[in-house]
Amino acid sequence: MDSIEQIPVVLSVRGEQYYEGIDPDETELMTEAIMEVSEDGIRIFYEESSLTGMEGTTTTYLISGPRVTLLRQGTVESQMVFEEGRQHTSLYGTPYGELTVDIQTSRLRHNLTERGGVMEIRYSIAVEHVVTGRNCIKVHVRRK
Repeated sequence: MDSIEQIPVVLSVRGEQYYEGIDPDETELMTEAIMEVSEDGIRIFYEESSLTGMEGTTTTYLISGPRVTLLRQGTVESQMVFEEGRQHTSLYGTPYGELTVDIQTSRLRHNLTERGGVMEIRYSIAVEHVVTGRNCIKVHVRRK
């Protein structure tokens, strides 16, 4: 069995949220992460901090072919699946209970390799089947 190289990287994660009648909300996070590249795809993971309000949570991006899965495990539990042109439904667990979340991905692009790259995901989100807004995540990955 091949060993998977763990590559230290720096992530710049920019999130944009658009709500009806409200100015866009933008957030940006820079953090150190680990990237693993295998035959199955790319895995990037990092520990959330108190800055994001999710301290005690590990966030993982699994990039495999045309699909990206965003996993959060710890104080926040969620799995969001992004696949262009498709809708995926999942549960979002908070300390206060679970919510149903529908993700409709309109655009998914990335050029990630073991050297880094950029990933962009545009999607709309519905909580308990009510659309709450449109979102865009841009992740820049560079080797440390």
